Amino acid sequence: MDAVRVALLREVLAGTEWIQATRRFAGSLRASVAPHGGGLLLVGSAEYEPWHLAAHLDDEAAWSGLPELSPTLVRHRVPLGVPAHLSVGLGRLETARRGETLLVVAPDAPGAGLLERVHDARRNGATVLALDAGDRDLGALAHDALTVPGPTGPAEVPVPEPPGAGAADLDLDTVQHLVSAAAGENSLPAPRRHRRFRDRLSRLADQLTAPPPPRW
Repeated sequence: MDAVRVALLREVLAGTEWIQATRRFAGSLRASVAPHGGGLLLVGSAEYEPWHLAAHLDDEAAWSGLPELSPTLVRHRVPLGVPAHLSVGLGRLETARRGETLLVVAPDAPGAGLLERVHDARRNGATVLALDAGDRDLGALAHDALTVPGPTGPAEVPVPEPPGAGAADLDLDTVQHLVSAAAGENSLPAPRRHRRFRDRLSRLADQLTAPPPPRW
């Protein structure tokens, strides 16, 4: 999904709270990885690898001049022969420290092993953010979280929807696009402040004139 499509999606969602919710969460991400921070670690569940979000954050880091948004993708399983930047295993979470940010993306149950590593990272001072379906244990560990209800949500946990979501329920992949785009904006709008669609398209078109070469 390119930047113009993100802008169109925002127009479609103008009557819901998804825009405010994703920009708020993106603001937390931006603040936690501010310059002089320790870097951004991105991890999914054993069944879901957020490589697409990693690629979009990497693009946003280049386009916006915010290198701190470029993540290190932490993988449950590292295939043989992949490039170094795609070869970081779960052991990396054991070394997470104060100043680093850990973003957990999990549309399903994160699992005990991952939760234990996230707990250790937080105990060692890392900032923990979660983009998930409302897992209670992960939510308790996260400094900030954005809930994206799945088709049924976790079996034992009633999943709250963002206020006003209604008919505009989104899947996790779409929300990731909105979060990454908002994180790369040069200035995050204040809540409920709306800019004209034409102005937004003009800014996004400027960003698209010189796209960086893909890394992922």
